Parts: sequence; C-alpha cells; structure tokens
Amino acid sequence: MRSQSEPAAAEPGSIPRPPLVRELLLVAGLFLVYKFGRQLATGHTAEALHNAHRIWDLERTLHLPSEVDVQSALLHGDTLVHLANTYYATVHFPATLAFLVWLYLKRPAHYVWARRVLAVVTAAALVLPFTFPLAPPRMLAATGLIDTARVYGPSVYGPPSSDHLSNQFAAMPSLHFGWALMVAIGLIVATRSRWRWLWLLHPAVTLLVIVGTANHYWLDAIVATAMLGAALALIRPQTSSGGTPISLRSPHRTATTAGRSTRTLVPDEPVLAGAGR
Repeated sequence: MRSQSEPAAAEPGSIPRPPLVRELLLVAGLFLVYKFGRQLATGHTAEALHNAHRIWDLERTLHLPSEVDVQSALLHGDTLVHLANTYYATVHFPATLAFLVWLYLKRPAHYVWARRVLAVVTAAALVLPFTFPLAPPRMLAATGLIDTARVYGPSVYGPPSSDHLSNQFAAMPSLHFGWALMVAIGLIVATRSRWRWLWLLHPAVTLLVIVGTANHYWLDAIVATAMLGAALALIRPQTSSGGTPISLRSPHRTATTAGRSTRTLVPDEPVLAGAGR
C-alpha cells in the first residue's frame, strides 16, 4: 500500500508540463511579435483612411449598431469613460499572460493548445494590415466619434506620425477582442465550475470598451472572431503521445492531478494564477 506522503505516479495519457524556459521564450516571443510586428506595416495613411470610410459605410449598409451610441453611453460620466480607457490600456496583456500562466500550472494540455491558438491568430492578424491597412474610427471625422483616451486619459498612443511603438493603422482585426475571447473560451473549456460561463464577461466588456473608446469598429471584432474560430477548428488539445485529442468539455487529468482519489476531488473554480482555490 502506498503511503499518503508518497508522490502519485502519473497515469498513462497524463500531460506533462512543457519545459518552463522554452515556454517562457515562446510566450515572450508571442508578445514581442504582437507588440513590434505591426510596425512593419506602418504608413499607408491615405489608404488606411480610405478603407476606414469603406468599413464605416459597410457597417451602415449591414445595419450594424452605431459605435456612436456606445460612446454616448460612456460619455455620460467622466469616471465611466476613464475606466473604459484604463481597461483598454491595462487589462489586455496582463489578463492574457495570467491566463497562460494558470493553464501552464494547472492544465498543461490546455496550455499548449491555447498557446498554439493564440500564436496562429496573432500571426494571421499581423498579415492583414499589409493588405488592408485600416484607421480606427477615432481618426475618421465622418464618424463623429472622439478619441476618448486623448481627451479623458489614460492613452497608450501618441500622434501617429511620431508613434514608433505601434501601428495605429492596423485596426483590423481587433486582437484586443480576439485574445479576450480566447481567454474566456480557454477558461470555460479548462474548468468545471458552474460559474465558468461568467468568463464571457471579459470579451463582452472588452468589445464595449474597444468600440466605445473609438479604437475599433464592430467589424474588427467580427473578423477577429472568425479568425479565432478557424484556429480553434484546426487546433485541438492533444494527449502527450500525440494521440486522440482530449475532450474540450472538461479538464484532462495531468501528471499533477493523476492518482488523486476521485472522492476528494473538488470541482475546479475558474481562477487565474495566484488566486485562491
């Protein structure tokens, strides 16, 4: 009989964590590609503004809700619009990083799957500005929208002519929304709590923020959703041996959870790294 203090042996099919140093380099590379890759497609101001007019007119043809209505709701109070700007500026990267860290520690198989999906979506998103540069609605006078970050703060962008850290003519697709949606989907898939569907509030709030602050059009989020859907259809979590994909309905047993008595298991709560169980 095995003593209670003896480490549990990994069961066949358990998923080991990938090497930490390699994953740190891969994830750092993903963020750097996102941060600096768009600079390769800078410029094309006239074309980006022309495409912005086309997108705005297409949305009206499709009878999509007006971005003006969302911004008008934010402008009812300085506090609300300031919170929206802060959410846009500060939540995007930390939430995605915390999501990957939690999956790495608790759901290694789902971590590898999520990292691959995010990498594919990010790479595809960096190609689109080369073929379809797009100015955000805050730059298009015809929309009647204001740059809420510039007026109320905080702002992550400088004047387009002197901003060397980002390409502001790469509004489509919205990786703010695409990454937020993947975070929600990943946590819903990797946990069993009855409250896990509340993670959809993250992409929902993100959508209202990116539209209300005039950083993105509705179609930017729609294109990001389509790209994420294609990536999810192509990439599924695999077992450590590369066999049949694990179920996307519930967490797979890992080397850290294999061997625990099922009678003592407590349904996992959808929490991020560092949070209490």
